Amino acid sequence: MSRTDWEVVIGLEVHSQLNTQSKIFSGASIAFGAEPNVQACAVDIALPGVLPVLNKGAVERAIRFGLAVGATVSPKSIFARKNYFYPDLPKGYQISQYELPVVQGGHLDLLVPDGKGGHYEKRVNLTRAHLEEDAGKSLHEDFHGMTGIDLNRAGTPLLEIVSEPDMRSSAEAVAYAKALHALVRWIDICDGNMQEGSFRCDANVSVRPRGQAEFGTRREIKNLNSFRFLQQAIDYEIQWQIELIEDGGKVQQATVLFDPDTGETRAMRSKEDAHDYRYFPDPDLLPLVIGADWIDRVKGEMPELPAALSARFQGEYGLSAYDATTLTASRETAQFYVDAVAAAGAANAKTCANWVMGELAARLNKAELDITASPVSAVQLAGIILKIADGTINNSGAKTLFAQMWDNMAQRGSFSYIAATIGGIGAVGGNTGAGVDGLIESLGLKQVTDSGAIEAIIDEVLAANQKSVEEFRAGKEKAFNALVGQCMKASKGKANPAQVNALLKKKLG
Repeated sequence: MSRTDWEVVIGLEVHSQLNTQSKIFSGASIAFGAEPNVQACAVDIALPGVLPVLNKGAVERAIRFGLAVGATVSPKSIFARKNYFYPDLPKGYQISQYELPVVQGGHLDLLVPDGKGGHYEKRVNLTRAHLEEDAGKSLHEDFHGMTGIDLNRAGTPLLEIVSEPDMRSSAEAVAYAKALHALVRWIDICDGNMQEGSFRCDANVSVRPRGQAEFGTRREIKNLNSFRFLQQAIDYEIQWQIELIEDGGKVQQATVLFDPDTGETRAMRSKEDAHDYRYFPDPDLLPLVIGADWIDRVKGEMPELPAALSARFQGEYGLSAYDATTLTASRETAQFYVDAVAAAGAANAKTCANWVMGELAARLNKAELDITASPVSAVQLAGIILKIADGTINNSGAKTLFAQMWDNMAQRGSFSYIAATIGGIGAVGGNTGAGVDGLIESLGLKQVTDSGAIEAIIDEVLAANQKSVEEFRAGKEKAFNALVGQCMKASKGKANPAQVNALLKKKLG
């Protein structure tokens, strides 16, 4: 059988660390980077007689997520004890939710790259999202063959978000994980820092012959903390399972780890089922009751969501669905774009979109900067765009101007843009012309719009390129583009391209 004869089935379980100040059942801090065990209180280390107290802020963040994905926020949910023994779990059980989670259902819509330069729409349905506490951390280095236990993470609030097995490729899984990562940051329930473990993915992967209704046996890849590792791990696991089955073997349900150094997965333990954890309601915690008034209050505090903002960009600014979705991939990018349009005017909304997704994004990627640290602010970018719109500079000159402005601001250490509206996406004002005119003059970028001067350049080019003229008159359209290029070169890029095209066509008849 070839790879195309197999269908891949993927579901993700994502652990999103909630950005509360304290832990889910104690008052200990969750700040990252503290010395081992200094942020573990009596509740976290399970001293006899201590009792958990639920963190209201964690519940509100779960409600916020449920509203954002169109899920049902359960009016009553139960905390349960998930029993297992491991050195970094002092109680011998983890407080989680099982039969009655706080969030049920919901979905996430996303765009997935098709591998051909385009995208297709995909909806991933969610099974549930439940609150739970994190375990501690086992440290195996620098202990001379022993293991150290750091309980600072013990009790850190998590929202575990479980998808349906709706994804059929690693590309879909990564697109879903990125969309979910953007959403939890957008609604401000998680900082999304994958290096610090704030957003971790477990991938359940199985394969089945194409057309078969029954799922194959799944293996769960644990603790993937980057999108690149997620894709690599899934791709390796898919190939491994297919080869095993085709060689006559049988996939055994298991928990596996991904080794980034080898690019391979390896079995860690046989996969447990729910009954192995002996779930039962935690007797120390009352049922969590969430009234309609609480949900309404949280809803009133929610920011405009990416889907709604994307629809607004399409309706108000005439952007394509792809452009609008790209610009709402993060709250900071959306804010930058809104500020640029506010300064440049709605008539230049498409040009603003092209620059944010094009020149600005390329510069940010190269410098490994977040858009909040862009040396060129949204207002300054709008100033450049206005100079294109009024004919002062052409696109080529604008790119030169942008590059110079970027370098100037970066050398001053002036990372001048900060998203200004935490409650929602709104515009900020500013002086779009500040510094732009002076740079245009000093760099000699002002566009030549004098028809007489442009005609003189065209005459020189036509006289020097008779072969191209003859080819154009013989029906070769490419010859016209070559002549335009020669005219722009002769003007040192300063001639107005639209005027060059119009006057050249006129002279060529």
